[in-house]
Amino acid sequence: MDFVDYYKLLGIDKTATAKDVKTAFRKLARKYHPDLNPNDKDAKRKFQQINEANEVLSDPEKRKKYDQYGKDWQHSEQFEKQSQYQQRPSESGGRRYTSSQQDGDFSDFFESLFGGASPGRSSSRQVKFRGEDYTTELNLDLTDAYRSHKRTLNVNGEKIRINIPAGIENGQTIKISGHGGKGISGGPDGDLYITFTIANHPRFKRLGNDLYTTIDLDLYKAVLGGDLTIDTLDGKVKLKVKPETQNGSKVKLKDKGFPVYKKEGQNGDLYITYNIKIPSNLTEEQRLLFKQLSES
Repeated sequence: MDFVDYYKLLGIDKTATAKDVKTAFRKLARKYHPDLNPNDKDAKRKFQQINEANEVLSDPEKRKKYDQYGKDWQHSEQFEKQSQYQQRPSESGGRRYTSSQQDGDFSDFFESLFGGASPGRSSSRQVKFRGEDYTTELNLDLTDAYRSHKRTLNVNGEKIRINIPAGIENGQTIKISGHGGKGISGGPDGDLYITFTIANHPRFKRLGNDLYTTIDLDLYKAVLGGDLTIDTLDGKVKLKVKPETQNGSKVKLKDKGFPVYKKEGQNGDLYITYNIKIPSNLTEEQRLLFKQLSES
């Protein structure tokens, strides 16, 4: 039988940690599990190989011997004893050699990891595998993320209705338990992970729970002051513009920003920057008035 490199078999290198070994093994074990490949002899053989590789590389002592002796690691004790006793004479005056062979039986690691029996071992229990986790992305507008609402997703042909809380962040991931892949042999179902992508808004910029916007203000209202009605994500709001408002001036509307995630009734603030518009297409009379004003 050809030598099988356990590291290559699991897709890891020799510096892999115990966690790396476990992760690689579980991924491949799901892929080649006999329950998922009932008529595939190659998959069954592969499954047995990766289980054997995990058996060795997850055990520090066995891994040390494997790294030192390679395909002959199971006979390491024999090699070591030969080296140890090769200089000791036997009673008959010759050299005395001893041999030792490990029985190579599978350990209980597979059973402790998955709650079932190792391949090749008779047991009344089946190997249980947790279902695969699913990941998906969901695109929202800023106005969608502003209010709690429900969405229906189609995951592997199954419709799932989820509630999206107001204040969800761009790039945030939420977990929907039990809506991933089906468990194997009675194992638990996996989970569904949804990552949200929230598009930019043409008028509002979101930073955390605060919103920022720029509002055009005509020169006359900036100079004289007055009332101004603006649109927000929560409807229209009337503002009082102070006389002699300067270009670039900022005002804060408390609690008119973005909802705080999963905190009912709490909002950030809305910051408004005034952009004063210089009038154009003036009549001669209007120009004269501005000239008189400048000379006063």
